[in-house]
Amino acid sequence: MSEVKLKKETNVLDVAEVENRIKELCQQLPHGITDHVIQNDMPHLEPQQRAMVINKLLSLGQLDLLRNSSGLLYRMKDTQGASKMKGSDNQEKLVYQVIEDAGNKGIWSRDIRFKSNLPLTEVNKILKNLESKKLIKAVKSVAASKKKVYMLYNLQPDRSVTGGAWYSDQDFESEFVEVLNQQCFKFLQSKAEAATDSKQSPMVQRNSSFATSHEVWKYICELGISKVDLSMDDIETILNTLIYDGKVEMSVIAAKEGTTGSVDGQMKLYRGVNAVIQPTGLVRTPCGLCPVFEDCHDGGEISPSHCVYMAEWLDF
Repeated sequence: MSEVKLKKETNVLDVAEVENRIKELCQQLPHGITDHVIQNDMPHLEPQQRAMVINKLLSLGQLDLLRNSSGLLYRMKDTQGASKMKGSDNQEKLVYQVIEDAGNKGIWSRDIRFKSNLPLTEVNKILKNLESKKLIKAVKSVAASKKKVYMLYNLQPDRSVTGGAWYSDQDFESEFVEVLNQQCFKFLQSKAEAATDSKQSPMVQRNSSFATSHEVWKYICELGISKVDLSMDDIETILNTLIYDGKVEMSVIAAKEGTTGSVDGQMKLYRGVNAVIQPTGLVRTPCGLCPVFEDCHDGGEISPSHCVYMAEWLDF
């Protein structure tokens, strides 16, 4: 995650860096970003500073202002792609439009052929031509290592394509995830121990043992154990795994608009817990903590017959 940089001697906002980061977010989310997206990515940015930078980008004609059911959206203007498509035939424009509509999740060549209703040989020829013009690019997907998806050249692939921070060259970084699990739990555990040692009333101890995902994110960033920029969504993913393991519990409280770490007037709080009694046998099975337990059935997309977690548990 990119943090907002302030000049220490004058405490002046680095406007250029914030502008670049907002434009990067627009490229990652081509359908548009909300104020909440910017706030979660740059939690140290004041609302007035955020509004100032956005208004500047709008006045320069670099962003489009849209409105949908969830509120205002900011989207990057793509003038370069339109100018480069001048002189292209209708088939090439059609394929480009299909790829553009897919956004940063990309689209397989088979789906391009289906939507454009063009022969496979013609589609492959057009894709090569568009790639040579640097209008599109092919990206390998973690969901299918032998298949490539196509997206506009200037887009940052969605985390569902690249695997996000948990993948490197399409390989799942299990050791990295385990280290993050340990460090997040260590932070929450130390906060709970400090609350217990305070000798205050039980209710005060309990409340002070909670930490926001922003506090956990800040702790992980200060440790410097990650080679990639982690967002608060990444940290919340790790915290969710700790919840499934029974090591952490979460509470949701109301928060003022603009409070760091809050979304839609709510804030998630986490605290480390110790099991009072040993869990029953059923809870120890993968089914006992499975978040998609209700969707699991024989013959379904999620089925116990091909559950890798059940197979590993039985082998153990």
